[in-house]
Amino acid sequence: MTAVADNRPFDVSVDRETLARLTGREREVLRHLAKGESNRVLARNLGIAERTVRAHVTSVVRKLDVGSRFEAGLVAFHHYAALAEESTSS
Repeated sequence: MTAVADNRPFDVSVDRETLARLTGREREVLRHLAKGESNRVLARNLGIAERTVRAHVTSVVRKLDVGSRFEAGLVAFHHYAALAEESTSS
C-alpha cells in the first residue's frame, strides 16, 4: 500500500495575490481550519450555521486550488501570520 504523501506531496505555496482573493470571512474560516477545528466547532465560534461554514470551506478550497480542507488547513498553518495581517488591514 502506497501512502498518499508518496503520490501527491502537499504543496502549500500560495502567493499573497491568491490569499487576497479570499473574503474576510473566508480568511477567518481558514485560520480556524489551521487550528484543526471541525465545522461544528467553527460554526459555534463564529456564530454562524454549520451549513454556512461548509459553503465557506468549499469556496476557500476552490479559490486556493487545493484538493481538500486538510490542504487548505496546511496553507493556513504556513501563512497564518499573513492571514491575520490581512484581516486587520481590511
